[in-house]
Amino acid sequence: MNWRAILAIYKFEMARTKRTISQSIISPVLSTCLYFVVFGGAIGSRIEQVDGVSYGAFIVPGLIMLSIMTQSLSNASFGIYFPRFSGTIYEMLSAPVSFWEATVGYVGAAATKSMMIGLIILATAGFFVPLEIAHPLWMITFLVLTSITFSLFGFLIGIWADNFEKLQLIPLLVVTPLVFLGGAFYSIEMLPEAWQTVSLFNPVVYLISGFRWSFYQISDVGVGVSLLMVMVFMAICLGLISFVFKTGYRLKQ
Repeated sequence: MNWRAILAIYKFEMARTKRTISQSIISPVLSTCLYFVVFGGAIGSRIEQVDGVSYGAFIVPGLIMLSIMTQSLSNASFGIYFPRFSGTIYEMLSAPVSFWEATVGYVGAAATKSMMIGLIILATAGFFVPLEIAHPLWMITFLVLTSITFSLFGFLIGIWADNFEKLQLIPLLVVTPLVFLGGAFYSIEMLPEAWQTVSLFNPVVYLISGFRWSFYQISDVGVGVSLLMVMVFMAICLGLISFVFKTGYRLKQ
């Protein structure tokens, strides 16, 4: 494993975050604060508690996961797409750097950024609502696994997209609606029975449910099932990346 190459890619991507800190860090944190004001304040005044937890505190894990998923996707997809767009990807392909080393560098940087944002939002949430974390280690575990998994997914999107419109297509039209319908702002037990069954086909439900369990020990599905779904999604992404590397899809054309 060429750790020097991995570190060079990682540092380059992290340096880009410093140059665009208002877009990379400040913007998602401010957006989340608005969610607290709108949902926690307006709706929270009408829904006092959900499963024994105040509504404002209940939506914190969902808001963190929303930010982590969207930021992981955008950071990883743009990180690999822009070298393809500018043509500098061929310099890396001709260098003594394996595809997996490049993946670790790009995905590692994207996951680090999203985890930073998630932790900043967690700290910010403490100013709005009282927080408790029943299982800190499990919280960190879900935070790390989700960041890595969606960064891998974003890496695939960045390879697949051949223009900036496609780069935003899946995050905006697929992932964001799935997050909103995945129990980020409500418990699926509040839905009619038929819609509860439909919600179980949404993979995001399992991610948010497991993450919320680490805070308040309440969940819509078992924490073991949530962890299994994260690992399955990660394995699928790794398998697709392996296929891309073997075939050179969108990389060697």
